[in-house]
Amino acid sequence: MMNDDIKISDRIKIDIVSDVVCPWCIVGYKHLEAAINELGLQDRVEIEWQPFELNPDMPEQGEDLRAHVLRKYGAKREDSDKARDNISALGAEYGFKFDYFEGMKMVNTRDAHLLLDFAHLHGLQHQLKQRLFAAFFSEHRDVSDRAVLLAEARSVGLDTAAAALALDDSKRRSDLLKQESYWQQQGISGVPTVIFNRNSAMTGAHPQSAYKEVLEELAGL
Repeated sequence: MMNDDIKISDRIKIDIVSDVVCPWCIVGYKHLEAAINELGLQDRVEIEWQPFELNPDMPEQGEDLRAHVLRKYGAKREDSDKARDNISALGAEYGFKFDYFEGMKMVNTRDAHLLLDFAHLHGLQHQLKQRLFAAFFSEHRDVSDRAVLLAEARSVGLDTAAAALALDDSKRRSDLLKQESYWQQQGISGVPTVIFNRNSAMTGAHPQSAYKEVLEELAGL
């Protein structure tokens, strides 16, 4: 995504703290992406995805999504149906398909974040993040399942044997928890949070126009 002819001082570093099972995270990103493209800043922007677990204590078997939102947010079926319709419409507007279904589960995402950390070392984090969003929200796939994760790793060009070893690396797992703790210590308690040049932040899925305004100022447009 970067052009070596662009001076480092002209680049805009964007950290996005998010979880792959957070619908507002992909909506917010799509709005940000559209703003970047509208301004023609693709070669001046560097995006790094930072870990955040919405449900770090989620058991291995996951939890029915409707039961989960009722337990965690108090949202009854009618409320969750409206929320699903709203988020699906927002996604469709920017080319992302939300395909909610009966029996859909909220799952544990720690292994997904471990794999994203591994992908970052190989310059494929962004591609994998997009695949995991699509796998969970569009393709009815369980992103806590290691077979699914490794298949997605392969799909973006990662070596699956090395990826499997990364998932079993206890030091990498410990480092991930430290990364999550770091962002929490910075005051981040909600996602998505988009951080510009490690200096200013926007929490929540803002409209394209809001991201555009910030980017214009940072890019001197």
